[in-house]
This record gives sequence, C-alpha cells and structure tokens, in this order.
Amino acid sequence: MKKILALVLAVIMCFAFAACEKNESKDFVIATDKGFSPFEFQDADGNIVGIDMDILAAIAEDQGFTYDLQYVGWDAAIAACQAGQADGMIAGASITEERKNSGWTFSDGYYDATQGMAVAKDSDIEGFADMKGKKVAVKNGTMSNEYAESIKDEFGFDVVTFSTSPDMYQAVVGGQVDACMDDTPILKYNIKIGELEMKFVEGTENEPAQYGFAIFDESKSELVELFNAGLKNIRENGKYDEIIAKYLG
Repeated sequence: MKKILALVLAVIMCFAFAACEKNESKDFVIATDKGFSPFEFQDADGNIVGIDMDILAAIAEDQGFTYDLQYVGWDAAIAACQAGQADGMIAGASITEERKNSGWTFSDGYYDATQGMAVAKDSDIEGFADMKGKKVAVKNGTMSNEYAESIKDEFGFDVVTFSTSPDMYQAVVGGQVDACMDDTPILKYNIKIGELEMKFVEGTENEPAQYGFAIFDESKSELVELFNAGLKNIRENGKYDEIIAKYLG
C-alpha cells in the first residue's frame, strides 16, 4: 500500500513540476515609440494603446511571458535596447538590410507599410513635382527619413528632422515646413480621426516594407523566438485580424 501511495505521489509531483515549468513566467522590458498612432499612443485615460500594443499583449498571453513597457520614443527606445536597459522594441520598425547590418535583429514581419507625404489642409501641393524649394519634415532615423533623403535631390526639397512625430506634425500645421513624410497608415489614420489638420498626398507612397519586433543583443534571441511563435498562433486563431480591424477597419 505504501509503495502504491508513493508511486501516486511521485506521479502527482511530476505533473506539478511539468505544469510549473510550462507556466514559468518570463519577464522582459520592452521599449516603444511615442505618438505613433494607431500603432502606439496614449488614449484619453492615459493608457498606452494601439496595434503594436495589442499584438504584443496577445503574443505575451499566447506564449506565457510578462513584460514591462517603456513608452519612451523612437530614439530613446533604440538607445535603451543598445544600452541593455530594454530587451527589445516594438515601434513600427521597418525591416531593412541596412538595419540588420548595423546590429538590429528582427522578428518575422507583422505588418506591411509604405511611407507617404502629407501637407496642411489648405496647401496647394499635389505631388512631389510641387516640392522644389520646399521643406519636408521627417522623424529622425526612420524609413520616412531614408525615403525623403533618397528623393530630395530629384525633386529639389530640403529635409528637416525631428525627434518626435507630434513635433513634426506641428511644424506642418504651424507652417514651419511645407510637408511631412511618415508611415502611410499613421498619417491616414490620424487625418481620418481628426487628430491631424492635414491631407494625405496620394501617389507619394514608396514600396511597402514590413514592420518587425527588434532586439539588439543576440543573447535576447529567445524573445524573438517567442514573438514569432506567438505571432504565428494569433494569425492562425484570428486574433491578429481582430486587432488590425479594431484600428484600421
């Protein structure tokens, strides 16, 4: 009888240890951008919300890890990861070979986006052909920054960099610059909901690039693996489509 009881207890303990191992919490620090709606932004109640935030939360739930969020801005998010103060970042970061070569390690792509141009509501600018001698605002270190730099000589405009999207947008509305370039879904979303007193200039988009979750230290590769596994699962179970529809329709 004692042997049977001991065997039963041993089996129970094995299952208990397996359950603990499966549900073991993995804590990470994740940095993100500021004012990059609908991907990450602060709502009226002060909560950090958006497509990136919902995708991250869904993946964390699916993969059984927890995280602390640093809502610090684009440049600060990169710096935090490079300094080891954050494990990874999700901030609408386009996957490019240049970034990979400079030390970024990306997850699988989770969204396809283009960059385009917007101008003040009363502007008569209808395309790049009208940009000679004009100023275009971009956020420092972004794909929009690279896009603007790549075509500025062709169309004869100057590029002015800003550290945050809100400052860039205000420069357009305030007349300090003639236009701004940013990710197309961000511009169109914010114009649609009335956050930006601007209009999007159709036909200014570049070729699409994928957004990816990023790390800057190979020792954090587990986080990319978790992200990829969770992304696959939420695509398959429909959660991903629900998140995109929630913000972009």
